[in-house]
Amino acid sequence: MGTHCQLCFLAGLVLVIHAGPIFKPTDKDKAIARDYLRNFYNLKDLMSTSDFHPEEEINPLSDKLKEMQKFFRLKVTGTLNRETLEVMKKPRCGVPDVVAYSTFGGRPKWQTNKLTYRIVNYTPDMTKAEVDQSIKKALQVWANVTPLRFTRINSGTADIMISFATRYHGDALPFDGPLGTLAHAFAPSPGIGGDVHFDDDEFFTLRSPKGLVLFLVAAHEFGHSLGLSHSDVPGALMFPTYSFINPDHFSLTNI
Repeated sequence: MGTHCQLCFLAGLVLVIHAGPIFKPTDKDKAIARDYLRNFYNLKDLMSTSDFHPEEEINPLSDKLKEMQKFFRLKVTGTLNRETLEVMKKPRCGVPDVVAYSTFGGRPKWQTNKLTYRIVNYTPDMTKAEVDQSIKKALQVWANVTPLRFTRINSGTADIMISFATRYHGDALPFDGPLGTLAHAFAPSPGIGGDVHFDDDEFFTLRSPKGLVLFLVAAHEFGHSLGLSHSDVPGALMFPTYSFINPDHFSLTNI
C-alpha cells in the first residue's frame, strides 16, 4: 500500500472512530424528554411518544429543546442527542427552569424579615436530630447573606412548612419516585407560598455521598422559598441539578 493510500485509510479510520455510533433515541428516551420539557419548559399539548420526534431538525419541539440546551450550556441543536438526554436524567429540583413558566415571575418576596418554619414530619432515612440540624443549617445559609431571620415553631401554620411526601401529596406537583425530582418549593405568597416538599422516595443523608445530602437539597429549595428562581451557572446553589458537596466544606460562592 502506498504512502498516500495509507494516509487516506488512517484519516478515514479516525473520522469513523471520532463520529461513533449515531444516537437514535428509544421510545423511553422520547418519553423522558417529553415529560422533562412539559415539567420544566412549559411544553404543552404533546402527542403520544410515537409522534414525538425531537431528533428531527424541523420539528415544533425543537425550540423547547433549544431553550433547555441553552439553559444548561449544551450545544444548541434542537435535537434530542445523548448529551441532552444525560442532563435530563440527572436528579434535580422540581421547580421549572424558566421564570416565565413558574410562580417566580415578578420577583416575589416576603413582606417581613422575620419568618417562621415548621418541620411537619420526618424521613425515616435520618434521625430527627439529623433532619433538624440539616434544615437549620440550610436556613442559616440564607440568614448569613440576607436580613432574614428564621424561627422554628412546633405547631400551627408557619411561613415555611416543611414536609416529606411521596407521589401525589396534596398539590399539583406529584413526585415521581426515586431520583428524578427530589423536592420542590413555592415562591413567597399566602397559603402554600414558601412551603417545601421533599420526595420521601429518595434516600436522604446527613453527609454521605451514597445518598442525597438533605442540607444541600434544602438549601436550594429554601432559595425558592425566598423568591429566587434557578441559575444557569453550573456549581451555583440555585442550579437545578443535584451535585454532591461535603456539607462540612460548603460555602456560598455564588447563588
